[in-house]
Amino acid sequence: MKIAFATQDKERVDAHFGWAKSIVVHDVSPQGHQFVEAFEFGDALEEDGDEDKLAPKLEAIKDCAIVYVAAIGGSGAARVVAMKIHPIKVPQPEPIAQILDKLQVVLQGTPPPWLRKALAKDGACTPNFEEDEVTP
Repeated sequence: MKIAFATQDKERVDAHFGWAKSIVVHDVSPQGHQFVEAFEFGDALEEDGDEDKLAPKLEAIKDCAIVYVAAIGGSGAARVVAMKIHPIKVPQPEPIAQILDKLQVVLQGTPPPWLRKALAKDGACTPNFEEDEVTP
């Protein structure tokens, strides 16, 4: 499953989706994770209401199941969700390697329902988990 990270330094999730200088993509599975690609977006990324600046970022994450961000605007979030990509806000800068390690451990167990949906979107072969979702 491919995971994207909005980052300024390529080491931590520390960037607003629209302002990120880079988006780093990794592939993660229960067995491990590996770097796939880094996309660079330059420096003129301030908040300016320019929705066109999102197009290259959306293109960069099109094959991803999840995107980790420090923040994301309403229209950006709507466009990401419309692509069936799950945005996750990180409340403070967090090392990408640490997030990947945690995600790998979760994938080795029983992932929560939202993560199972992300796995299904990715086309990954998902184990047949016992139904643990509570329906009202």
